Amino acid sequence: MPRVALVTGAAKRVGRALALNLARDGWDIAVHYGASRTEAEQTAAEIAAAGGRAVTLQADLMDAGACAALVDHAASALGPVGLLVNNAAVFEYDTARTATRESWDRHIETNLRAPFVLAQGLQRQVPAGRQAMVVNLLDGYVLQPAAGFASYHLSKVGLYSLTQSMALQFAPDVRVNAVGPGALLPDHYRDQAAIDAAHRDTPLKRGTDPDEIYRTLRFFLDAPSVTGQMVALDGGRHLGPSRQGDEL
Repeated sequence: MPRVALVTGAAKRVGRALALNLARDGWDIAVHYGASRTEAEQTAAEIAAAGGRAVTLQADLMDAGACAALVDHAASALGPVGLLVNNAAVFEYDTARTATRESWDRHIETNLRAPFVLAQGLQRQVPAGRQAMVVNLLDGYVLQPAAGFASYHLSKVGLYSLTQSMALQFAPDVRVNAVGPGALLPDHYRDQAAIDAAHRDTPLKRGTDPDEIYRTLRFFLDAPSVTGQMVALDGGRHLGPSRQGDEL
């Protein structure tokens, strides 16, 4: 497997953690970002300071041309891409009653179509006789209905299905797997107290963290017979329906 990784949304949060961990394990990193140029450059600088190789690549994943060219740009800068981590995502609230064409397009284009286009680009440039892998960041909630975040949920359910379809159709050149975290980091909808409460509501009374996501990614890298799989890192929340009143 070529030791070049393209990580989308690698400027911040989980994407940054995955990029830094991959670099520590000897991967050259293409740090993709949308608008967070300063943070992306900081991620790349940290990798370089530790002796690794990294480049920053800007692309709006809703821009079809920019998205289609991203893998080629990474390969031109660092060499053939062996690992694509589809981490970047839009996470905005709507429901089946309130979703609009605009909210639908933002989620479907970024969370579903872009990972597909990037995976196609990865498959086209795999050197003969070698193998590459795609890891899609999903959501543990793809395994149960959600009462809110309708467009987001649909985009991730679609990506779960696409993970399996691509695993079948891209074999044996490309393996395709996924990680489905539960409640993870505070965001503009949930503070740390809400995250902790969500963890207490799981069978295991705990959530996950970026390091566990990376260890799962490493498992996929080290398990050459595994493709088309998702590991739900959600404390077992997917085993039962949401409580009445839950939005996601």
